[in-house]
Amino acid sequence: MSVKRGSTFICIQLAKVFAFQTARRAAAAWVSKLSSAAAGLVVMEATGKLHRLAHRLLSEAGFAVAVVNPSRSRKLAEALGALAKTDKIDARVLAFYGAALGPSPTPVPAKSLAELQELVLARQAAKAEETALKNRIGAAESRVLKGLLEAQLKAHARLIARLEAAIAALVAKNPGLQRRCEILASIKGVGPIAAVTLVACLPELGRVTGRQIAALAGVAPMACESGDMKGLRRIKGGRPHVRTALYMPGLTASRCNPDLKAFFCRLREAGKPPKLALTAVMRKLLVLANTLIREDRHWTPDYA
Repeated sequence: MSVKRGSTFICIQLAKVFAFQTARRAAAAWVSKLSSAAAGLVVMEATGKLHRLAHRLLSEAGFAVAVVNPSRSRKLAEALGALAKTDKIDARVLAFYGAALGPSPTPVPAKSLAELQELVLARQAAKAEETALKNRIGAAESRVLKGLLEAQLKAHARLIARLEAAIAALVAKNPGLQRRCEILASIKGVGPIAAVTLVACLPELGRVTGRQIAALAGVAPMACESGDMKGLRRIKGGRPHVRTALYMPGLTASRCNPDLKAFFCRLREAGKPPKLALTAVMRKLLVLANTLIREDRHWTPDYA
């Protein structure tokens, strides 16, 4: 952790490690310890669901909390020569990260948005498990095994239906989320599930530039150049669950959406590989979604 005083970041209590657990009782102890340390900025890694409670409770207690990408802090540790990984080392590196880079505080997502994201990601995981079960059923030769797997498949279908009903109910209760979903679903090629996934997992839509939103989703080509060498640009990083949700809308739009179909055909006629052209369509589709959300309007063929 670090404290910002004036224009200088001062690291404090570098040797003291606080064990960030998800229990609410433990969270009260963190707030008390950080208050006694007069922490001005708390830096923590994003660790799936494990950091969310700490992020929310510390923010409610008045702390500025910056949630950083774990891969970046790990690379910083290696750059500092800390090849080993322990809680104590990680705490020191995060303190240095806050002092040296001064990351901006990460806003706490609204509870409705956090719940929607949890439901959407649960549905995405259930669909992946459903596909795996179907593949196992197709490969199984034992009747007993097939029967057991088919029972699991039916249970997964019920789970997915209940998750979709919960998602629809939550969106219907929140006019803001409902409006954003309607805008995205108006784009030809984007279905209701893809729309709600983008709304839940990409809350930055409409608040950042087209390049930034493409980078957040992991569909922006990254330069690979050095001197006279100009390597192929490849997509890198981003949020894989968002990129997964963009695949089918991109594929559908490349066939049904007039503008994006023409764009896809131009790339193919120029000799671009199919996957590269499809990724470009996904990126263009996301930039379009970002623009529509920012302008608060539906997609129309005449004014895409």
